[in-house]
Amino acid sequence: MKIILKNGDEIQAADGASCFSVAQGISEGLARAAVAAKVNGRITDLTSPLADGDTLEIITMKDKEGLEVYRHTCAHVLAQALKTIYPTCKLAIGPVIDNGFYYDVDFKTPITMEDFAKIEAEMKKIIKSNLPIERFTLPREEAIALMSKYHENYKVELVQDLPEGEEISFYKQGAFTDLCRGPHLPSTGKIKAFKLVSIAGAYWRGDEKKKMLTRIYGTAFAKKEEMDAYFEMLEEAKKRDHVKLGKELKLFALLNEGKGFPFFLPNGMILKNLLVDYWRSVHRREGYVEVQTPMIMTRSLWETSGHWDHYKENMYTTKIDGEDCAVKPMNCPGGMLVYKTSPHSYKDFPIRMGELGLVHRHEKSGQLHGLMRVRCFTQDDAHIFMLPEQIEDEIKGVVRIIDEVYKLFGFKYHVELSTRPENSMGSDEDWNAATGALETALKDIGLEYEINEGDGAFYGPKIDFHLEDSIGRTWQCGTIQLDFQMPQRFELEYVGEDGQKHRPIMIHRVVFGSIERFIGILIEHFAGKFPVWLAPEQIKVLPVTDRAAEYAQKLVSEMTALGLRASADLRKEKIGRKILDAELEKVPYKLVVGDKEVEEGTVSVRRRGEGDIGAMEKDKFFALVKEENDSKKIF
Repeated sequence: MKIILKNGDEIQAADGASCFSVAQGISEGLARAAVAAKVNGRITDLTSPLADGDTLEIITMKDKEGLEVYRHTCAHVLAQALKTIYPTCKLAIGPVIDNGFYYDVDFKTPITMEDFAKIEAEMKKIIKSNLPIERFTLPREEAIALMSKYHENYKVELVQDLPEGEEISFYKQGAFTDLCRGPHLPSTGKIKAFKLVSIAGAYWRGDEKKKMLTRIYGTAFAKKEEMDAYFEMLEEAKKRDHVKLGKELKLFALLNEGKGFPFFLPNGMILKNLLVDYWRSVHRREGYVEVQTPMIMTRSLWETSGHWDHYKENMYTTKIDGEDCAVKPMNCPGGMLVYKTSPHSYKDFPIRMGELGLVHRHEKSGQLHGLMRVRCFTQDDAHIFMLPEQIEDEIKGVVRIIDEVYKLFGFKYHVELSTRPENSMGSDEDWNAATGALETALKDIGLEYEINEGDGAFYGPKIDFHLEDSIGRTWQCGTIQLDFQMPQRFELEYVGEDGQKHRPIMIHRVVFGSIERFIGILIEHFAGKFPVWLAPEQIKVLPVTDRAAEYAQKLVSEMTALGLRASADLRKEKIGRKILDAELEKVPYKLVVGDKEVEEGTVSVRRRGEGDIGAMEKDKFFALVKEENDSKKIF
């Protein structure tokens, strides 16, 4: 039979040959590295048989899917170890997550992290045994009977909830069998490095009315060196925790009186306003106008936009004068109303309309985290209204802005194209046209991207930008969403060159995403050591003697007049204490001044991370910092 490889080459294979045997025929090295296969675009086990004309891609640990298969198999090894040590425990689910996996388990006697050592020891025995992993399927009633035999009531429930006619598959390794779609590694021995990392509670199926289970988190890597590097990164991340640094640097506060609603302190407001000022300068240059729309608007608006039907559970609602209203979770419906306040001609386009809008979304209390997951945040929104033939140029313009902004802060990034989700509105024709337009723009720009199936907004596909910070973590921030739906739902119009009325096309886009979340990312990216232009306090003047205090205050006044942010530490403390405190505050520059500096009109400069860099004429120092500030250098 004929098999088509990823590169388009065709090879011959024996009828019914498995993916693994074909991999062996290509290369013994490829067969050794193989962990799974992709047949006709679907991930499957290496043992799966092939049919004439199938397309085949061999998956290794270099592929994202390969690492997911590897980690999922490790979750099954964890489950087998738990059943060996705790025979009465009942298994729920064990999926792969970012950087690892977990398994939800119902224990008769609670376990703690102190039990991890013996669980890991049992897992190592299973791995060392190199047990073959075999897949088999059963009809529904036999599947229920098998799981009932093992007293796995959670598995029975899962089987019962499967749609009629769906294949019910199991995986067996040694004496252990688990309900699973797969795929899995060929054997347990292929696992080289793993570790259990934490334990938590989790309601069965996420339902607060159902039983609380024990969730055991773990991670696994192809090599021990990779796992060691991962844990080093986690240790570094702890040091950079934005909640801890935000408190130490007096940037923001998280108070019980406003759970999920951060309080910005004076230093934090300086940082936030610097980002806003920069955003405004870029958008003025790029021809954007700025608007502001109301915080609360009527239910009828949200019904028109589709949010009332598709997003209501995340919205805060109220009544005003007996009328249902909602606090806005997004700025775009208000932007539609702004567009409709004036008639438009094709000559007006593109209209680039920005809004720094405070939006509110209900998040469960357990999901709240610092500035990263909050209930209110400022979106640096913009809505671009345009003609169909302007789509590509406008997308390119937005990509250029996002690229400029991220590079300023020293971020790398990668791009995903997110396609139609299940809970969406609009016709297939509109969705295909919108998705095709985004793909064409990305290809014309030459920007590499991955497809993220089903993760688009309910009204249109989107391009998502994922930042990589200084320790290798990724954050989803910027997005470009092409929308054919809102202009239709709000009956937006313009008069075309033909004198007839037409619907404009629109783009939703953000660069920071959420200013609050972006600040959290920046805190961790820079470990609180902000570049001069972003530092809430840029210079701290430290007088050595009482006689130098007046000179210190004069220096602060001169620097303030130049637009620099400086203060003097006039406490009756030793200079060593003052230097240490300024270092802990992560101030970029410290100026030590005594009688000599007063007499000579100089300053003794200490730069963060470098220590004493010597004496300097004060005007020369002012110019140095002013240039560093105005050029927005990051290092």
